[in-house]
Amino acid sequence: MINFVNYLMVSGISLSLFAGVYYLLLRKETFFNVNRWYLLVSIGFSMLLPLLHIPFYTPDSILLGEVTVTPYINLLSAVTVYGNGLTQGAGQLVSTYRLIAYAYLLGVIFFGGKLLFQICQINRLIASNRVVPEGNVKLVILEGELSPFSFLNYIFVSENLHITNGWEKMLEHEKQHIRQGHTFDVLILEFIAVFQWFNPFYWLFRRALRENHEFLADQAVISQGTAPSWYKQILINQYVGDQIVVTNNFNYSLVKNRIQMISRIKSRKIAITKVLFGMLMAVCLTAVFAFDQQKSVEKQVSKDQNSTTISKPENSQNSGPKKITISFIPGIGKVYSQVEQMPEFPGGDSELRNFIGKSVQYPTEAIKKGIKGKVFVSFVVSEDGAVTGAKIERGVDPLLDAEALRVVNAMPKWTPGKDKGKIVAVQYTIPINFALK
Repeated sequence: MINFVNYLMVSGISLSLFAGVYYLLLRKETFFNVNRWYLLVSIGFSMLLPLLHIPFYTPDSILLGEVTVTPYINLLSAVTVYGNGLTQGAGQLVSTYRLIAYAYLLGVIFFGGKLLFQICQINRLIASNRVVPEGNVKLVILEGELSPFSFLNYIFVSENLHITNGWEKMLEHEKQHIRQGHTFDVLILEFIAVFQWFNPFYWLFRRALRENHEFLADQAVISQGTAPSWYKQILINQYVGDQIVVTNNFNYSLVKNRIQMISRIKSRKIAITKVLFGMLMAVCLTAVFAFDQQKSVEKQVSKDQNSTTISKPENSQNSGPKKITISFIPGIGKVYSQVEQMPEFPGGDSELRNFIGKSVQYPTEAIKKGIKGKVFVSFVVSEDGAVTGAKIERGVDPLLDAEALRVVNAMPKWTPGKDKGKIVAVQYTIPINFALK
């Protein structure tokens, strides 16, 4: 789930920045085809960026001997328990996280359902109305008054379209949408909207591409010899009816914007260099999010009493440095602090914090005496997943120390850790913060 959240965040940031470049520099330029490809490539790049992991090697450094002091191994996030009986930190964080997750999933379900409903609407219109072939396109004749719109190679028109002034140009406008493949752009946009619905910059991005489609179709009709003044009049007089969002509609964009773009002087070729800002943006985003810094070999020797630390890459071609700490604990044996597959509490880290937050009972006597502070408890997740070897690394008071130790010992079994395919024991330290309001 965390990886998916990171994916949404990185792709959302990328979409936002590219949308900013478009609205600030490119939107008012008349090289519509370039703008269309800028928008499409920006969408594709933003969807792939979180998946890119490019190894970036730095030269080995000469390391001198050093003494490493590691008081706490695998220090987990603190859980705060309040003396008034309310558990905050863990409980509130988990509740907030779940509410956000549920809200996001509801949005995904809503927009996914909306997309499916609109596609079903189109299929129903095709199935229940007369379809007339006309060259490479098919006309779907609908009852009532409505503006023409297109989807794939279908153009949906009113049965009274032929008596409308300028109907030939309106029909040609929709044919241009089909010839230029705008429906595929729209479907990609609507699919992304299902997952990026929360990102306001995405909706700007989506509107920009749909608007660009209208500019392209208008430009194509006018380039065939249609007088711009007459075409503007058609736009003004055209009635705006109900629309199906996933279709290309003659009146999708604001008529005012389309008329202004028709009247705009053609941009100079030098203006196309503004696209370079988008390319620079892509390079910067790749450097920030995709490059993984790696070193070929790095060794560190700890002079701690019974631990040795070795850092080296697991695979020099596709992964970063891996740090392994091996300790020997009486009664348990070999214990690791970092392995290829770390142990996992049932349900993940949020459930771990939730378990501790709900299980800890602030001692009544400690509340009366005003005792508070942070207790650090270390423990080992053994090879069978059981929590063993729990002890107080840094205590506050015997009352609080005993309660913290009790809860850690009461943890259910974890999924044990693995290193090189072998199940191993791994040590953790968790701080439990007792606070009074």
